[in-house]
Amino acid sequence: MSERYQKSAEALASLTPNQYKVTQEAATEPPFHNEFWDHKAAGLYVDVVTGEPLFASTKKYDSGCGWPSFTAPLVPENVIENSDVSLGMMRTEVRSAHGDSHLGHVFNDGPVSEGGLRYCINSAALRFVPYDELEAQGYGEFKNLFEESHAEGASS
Repeated sequence: MSERYQKSAEALASLTPNQYKVTQEAATEPPFHNEFWDHKAAGLYVDVVTGEPLFASTKKYDSGCGWPSFTAPLVPENVIENSDVSLGMMRTEVRSAHGDSHLGHVFNDGPVSEGGLRYCINSAALRFVPYDELEAQGYGEFKNLFEESHAEGASS
């Protein structure tokens, strides 16, 4: 999988100024004023730089913090954790493994029934791939994650 998801000069050049600041300079976008904080559609959230799969909507929840929150990464090997002592506090930063993009932070205040973690992620670090486009965009291997919930949504 690592050969497929490479950071390139072309990918970096295509980022908006905000996407670049967040992913390459570890900036944080404002809460409640970002693309995916209240997004509810079925699909995958991938690294905006490399396209590596990071999170699934099936693990997304409303934490009330104003950023997209997930209980677990889709592919754990694609999310790296680092100590972050900036802003005078001890936090755990999360970065994409292949693109080395700053994604956000992980905290211990997530739903206990889902493992207790909250991956608080900047929307600017993500690109959303809708369920209906997974196959066409090369993420067909993940369709099975949504089959039951997508079928329930279609029948109601």
